[in-house]
Amino acid sequence: MSKSDGMNYAPQGKPKPVVEKGEFRFAAMHLDHGHIFGMCNGLIEAGGELVSVFDPDPSKMAVFKQLYPDVQIALSADEILEDQTIHLVAAAAIPNLRGPLGCRVMQAGKDYFTDKTPFTTLAQLDEARRVTAVTGKKYMVYYSERLHVECAIHAGDLVQSGEIGRVIQVMGLGPHRLNAPNRPDWFFNHAQYGGILCDIGSHQIEQFLYYSGAKDASVTHARVANYNNPQYPELEDFGEANLVADNGCSNYFRVDWFTPDGLGTWGDGRTLILGTEGYIELRKYIDVARDKAGDQLYLVNKEGEHHLTLDGKVGYPFFGELILDCLNRTEYAMTQAHAFKAAELCLKAQQKALV
Repeated sequence: MSKSDGMNYAPQGKPKPVVEKGEFRFAAMHLDHGHIFGMCNGLIEAGGELVSVFDPDPSKMAVFKQLYPDVQIALSADEILEDQTIHLVAAAAIPNLRGPLGCRVMQAGKDYFTDKTPFTTLAQLDEARRVTAVTGKKYMVYYSERLHVECAIHAGDLVQSGEIGRVIQVMGLGPHRLNAPNRPDWFFNHAQYGGILCDIGSHQIEQFLYYSGAKDASVTHARVANYNNPQYPELEDFGEANLVADNGCSNYFRVDWFTPDGLGTWGDGRTLILGTEGYIELRKYIDVARDKAGDQLYLVNKEGEHHLTLDGKVGYPFFGELILDCLNRTEYAMTQAHAFKAAELCLKAQQKALV
């Protein structure tokens, strides 16, 4: 697992299967972003069986098969979509292609699990909402900065158990290392990646909704800029936004591509959750100049000051819950409304920033 480049950051946890072998079969498709490996790892660890893969680029499939040697190479996307034994398709397509691909997957009778950001336009979101309603299939999103980070998962448990009282503000910092020479061309094309608030900002908005317990929010301020990359005129290397939720909780987040070379990981991602009776700080990937291990949680409440190192201690329950949701048609891993609302708000923030 690479810690230097967020595009290829693929956490691995301990196997914790929720189904027997062969009970949940899934395929991978369109391998344009390295998050596909984290998505597949999580499903396999939860008992899913990865049976086939397709990408128009044979070299991408060759790399994928090196990591998952038992997977079968499909000759076309249709081969996967027509296989009635496959329950779910996991995909990490170029962002502006994710929405149309998801609709095609659902119309083929399968659930869809996409990398974030799930859409680059509100029209794509509207169409996905329509198709989920018609087909009854799931359009789930890999919001990895919460779902695949153990301290972030434990923070949710603490919030829900009332350890810090009512959440009144969530702040998120999402810096990333640019590593421009290793990025594909689409990464620098605004129409394809959707903008910084639409893309990596989607993590921040999803976490805000989750920790605050909000069902909706409004974007009160949003801004984007290209401060230091004039050679890539369509790249936004900085973005920030403020939101206010329907329950009164506020949010500020900043995302950027300014991780310095000296940092021991791809980004010093942090989340601060303020409650009426305490607060939580998450240092997700590193504790700068103190501990290179991530998953550090700091809790201050009426009982005192607490520091928890959670790497390897919590696991990643989302993936098992998703598998069971697909089989049982339940919504324990994430509701469809939540997945779509986070997507809607990041699109609206991006839109507001460009006005």
